[in-house]
Amino acid sequence: MNYWLIKSEPFKYSWEQFEKDQQTFWDGVRNYQARNNLKAMKKGDLAFWYHSNEGMEIVGIAEVAKEFYQDPTTEDPAWVVVDFKPHKKLKKPVTLAAVKADKRLANMALVRLGRLSVQPVTPEEWNIVMELSGTK
Repeated sequence: MNYWLIKSEPFKYSWEQFEKDQQTFWDGVRNYQARNNLKAMKKGDLAFWYHSNEGMEIVGIAEVAKEFYQDPTTEDPAWVVVDFKPHKKLKKPVTLAAVKADKRLANMALVRLGRLSVQPVTPEEWNIVMELSGTK
């Protein structure tokens, strides 16, 4: 299993809306590195759901429900989407400030590549964030 982090601005699509919808496709990715990360995702992989710009915190865990396919919002074949379903809400959100303050997470993509909307997360980073959230 691989781990990821996906970013969503809560005013556009929040964790709460995602839980109500029970499944969504991750569209609108127009960065090649983020697109390649979507293409690398496998069904069953888990991704932290990060509220960007507003809140700036990891709030939940999404599960890959369907691997990449053509982004239905564009005819350009370069862009893809992945389907996600809610897996678990974190017991306590983990803020960007908390991630940056933890020296064990200094190399996390969230710290190093702050603007990238779809990022890989190492198993070690995953476990540390889970520890910080108080979630099992």
